[in-house]
Amino acid sequence: MSLVQQRLKFQKSLASWYAQSQRPLPWRTQPSLYRTVVSELMAQQTQITTMLPYFERWMRRFPDFTCLADAPVDEVLKLWEGLGYYSRARNLHKLARTWVAADPKPRTREQWQTMPGIGPYTSAAIVSIAFNEPVAVVDGNVVRILARLTHDTRSFKSNGEAVKAFTPLANELIYPKNSGDHNQAMMELGATVCTKHQPQCGICPVARLCAGRHHPDLAQIPKIQRKATERVEIDRAWVVRKGAVLLHQIPASAGQLAGQYELPKLDALAPVKPTAKPILSKSRSITHRRIKENIFRIEAPKRTPHEHKWVALDELESITLSGPHRRWTRVLLQEISGARFLGDPCAPQDESDWPESLR
Repeated sequence: MSLVQQRLKFQKSLASWYAQSQRPLPWRTQPSLYRTVVSELMAQQTQITTMLPYFERWMRRFPDFTCLADAPVDEVLKLWEGLGYYSRARNLHKLARTWVAADPKPRTREQWQTMPGIGPYTSAAIVSIAFNEPVAVVDGNVVRILARLTHDTRSFKSNGEAVKAFTPLANELIYPKNSGDHNQAMMELGATVCTKHQPQCGICPVARLCAGRHHPDLAQIPKIQRKATERVEIDRAWVVRKGAVLLHQIPASAGQLAGQYELPKLDALAPVKPTAKPILSKSRSITHRRIKENIFRIEAPKRTPHEHKWVALDELESITLSGPHRRWTRVLLQEISGARFLGDPCAPQDESDWPESLR
C-alpha cells in the first residue's frame, strides 16, 4: 500500500509521538500568533539551539507586534546581532508595522504572503499553526522524511526543486483537524529522529510505514545536488589609536548589513600587505562558501577613508557588529594587558600600554 493509502495510520502515529516527545520550545509552551511569526523568521537559516536565547531576549524587549513596531530599527538590529541574515530582522520590523496598521488583520495564506519577508513556506507555517488552515509546511526536514518514506531516489538540482516535488504529497498527508501540530510534528521528526546523516529508525514512530528503512542508501536520500565549495580569503585590518578602534560602517546600499560595523578590509587602508603574520586568523562557512579571514595590525592612516569611523572602546558594545566581527574584536580586546572583559575598569585606555601585537 502507498503512503497516501495509509495516511490515517501515518497521521495517528505521528500525532501520538509528537504529543509525548516534542521539545518544550517557548513558542509551543506559550503559543500566540506573534510568537509563531517571530520563531518562524528566526528559525530561517538558524539552528533552534542557537536561536533560543535570542528568542527569549527578544520577547522580553518586544513582547508583541505593537512594541516591535514602535521600536527604532537600530535597536531591532542590535538585538538581532549575532543571528546573521539581518534582512530577517528588517522584515520582521516592517511586518510588525504593517500588521499594526492593517485592518482587517491578515488571516489567510494569501494575505500573509503580502506581508514583508513572508514567502510560501513561512505563510504556510503561520496559518496552519495560528489559524489551523490545512496547508502543509515543506522544508528540508519534510522533504527528507517524505523521500525516505517513499524511497524516492530521484536526484534534484536544488532544495527548491525538491520542495516543489514533495509539496503535493505533503498536502495529501496533512491532518486537517490539527494541521498546526501535524506540521510541527513533521519538522520535529526531521530535526530529532529522521536526521540528515544518522536516521534513528529504531525509535521512529512511522518506521513501519517507511519504504526506505531497510535500504543501505537511506542516509543518502534525498539526493540533492550541492553547489561546489567556493573558498574565499579576506584580509582585514586592526587599527587602534588613543583608545579607539577604526571600523568600517557598511553603507546603506549594501542591503541587509547596511549600517552595521565591521573590521575594515586591509586593502582599503594599506597599499601594501604587511610582511608580518596576521595577529588573528578565523574561518567560517556561509552556505557553500568557506571564508578565511586574516586580521593584520597596521598603523593608523593619515586620513580616515570614507565610511570608516573611529569608535571608542567603551562604545563598542552599543554599536551593531556582525556576529563574527563581534567575536574577533572581543578576542583581540581581551588580550589587552590581560583584561578579560571590554568593560573592565583596569583595561588600559592608552595603546602605549597594550601588548605590541595589538597596538
